[in-house]
Amino acid sequence: MLTFPSSTVHSPVVHRPRSVAARMTAVLAAAVLAVTGCASTETATPDPQSSASTGTGFPVSVSHKYGATEIKAAPARVVTLGLSDQDPVLALGVVPVGAIDWFLERPYGKWPWAQPLWAGKTPEIVGERDEFNLEKVAALKPDLIIGLYSGMSKDQYDKLSKIAPTVAQPVGFDDYAAPWQDMTRLAGKALGREAKAEELIAAIDAQLAKLAAGHPEFAGKSVAVVEPYEPGKYAVFAPDDPKVVLLTKLGFTVPKPIVDAVGNEYAAEIGSEQLSLVDVDKLVFLTADAKTESTVKADKVYGTLAVAKENRAVFLPYEEPPLGAALSFSTVLSIPYALDQLVPLLSE
Repeated sequence: MLTFPSSTVHSPVVHRPRSVAARMTAVLAAAVLAVTGCASTETATPDPQSSASTGTGFPVSVSHKYGATEIKAAPARVVTLGLSDQDPVLALGVVPVGAIDWFLERPYGKWPWAQPLWAGKTPEIVGERDEFNLEKVAALKPDLIIGLYSGMSKDQYDKLSKIAPTVAQPVGFDDYAAPWQDMTRLAGKALGREAKAEELIAAIDAQLAKLAAGHPEFAGKSVAVVEPYEPGKYAVFAPDDPKVVLLTKLGFTVPKPIVDAVGNEYAAEIGSEQLSLVDVDKLVFLTADAKTESTVKADKVYGTLAVAKENRAVFLPYEEPPLGAALSFSTVLSIPYALDQLVPLLSE
């Protein structure tokens, strides 16, 4: 997701814009990310038998943006350098000893979908976003460093590799643009838990299929996901944005005018005068707080839209509850949390 000037201080993870960067700040996303109530509980509950020593299939070679990394034995001390990397690592049963900070938000542990899996342990902070503190990383004596959802440079990778085996961003994607499935699989391979990673992915896929089948009213209905980042300014997210993809898997569709407006960007920046673009069957707003919602509803152009007159818009806050954060974080942990709360709102 893209993060815009002042409204997304609490948005979780960051997707880098393509060319929009000059106009909009890179998004805060991860906070990031289902299954049925049962499956959701299963994902959020640590397995007391899990430990790094249970990984299998070593040695293993993991391909990534900067080549291939050989991991000789099951990692016991893992440092995560991506903004949301802790989620797949935790979901796979390993508690990182080090993690990255992000605008002093402590995204690694503040969100409810991840808190239980930390089991009261607090990781060492080894930097903020892509500014890694190599001395702190080395002091933790890691046997694996993971930087999947990051902007790690080749120079940083080379230096980190001298400390411990390092797995950088997934191959074939822009930084901050790899799907959650790819990051979960890469983490699973590095930890020797590929089967568990596939199990987690399959559980979410099955839940999405079940929800789509259980809500035929979603099928073919148009949808737009929008972030109001300042009064009268809106970001309309692309069809391949993780938040939008999740909704299309429930049966919704993205209208062609939105596809055309976004083009090759992660989002289209529009003003109030262009709001007719998002006069869809179900409009999803991601909001920083209640004030943002009030500002949108006070927008005179918005009030003329059928979606506003018929109350077909849904406002998802980044916090209290962090539903917008969960949808934006888009990880193997936050997606179950998001779906459990989002689907009932969409079906109203």
